[in-house]
Amino acid sequence: MKISDPVPGESPLKADCPCRMVFDHLTSRWALLVLIALSDGPLRFHALRDCVEGVSEKMLSQSLKTLVRDGMVSRHVEPTVPPRVSYELTHIGQEVSEPLRAVFEWIGHRVEDIKAAQHRYDATGA
Repeated sequence: MKISDPVPGESPLKADCPCRMVFDHLTSRWALLVLIALSDGPLRFHALRDCVEGVSEKMLSQSLKTLVRDGMVSRHVEPTVPPRVSYELTHIGQEVSEPLRAVFEWIGHRVEDIKAAQHRYDATGA
């Protein structure tokens, strides 16, 4: 199966393809988990941090900034003291989160097969 060129004359397999940068952003470790967490609805920063176990505040902040910049996530600030900030998926963020959730569900269904393959590989001493 040949991958289609989303940008005419550009291949997503080439390092300089404009789609490649967005692909790299979406598939980064924390951004991927943030998109999945936000697919259930808007969350405030600390609730999102607690939802995505293991992410530091620094990495969460960086991931959110990138996703906001790319138009996947919107940031809402309520004019309170202190300000209340929440994040939610935009329309395109919702679109991309659907196949990402499907991949996570597939992993969940196949995790035992994957673990067995890892065990077989590790047993060969490779």
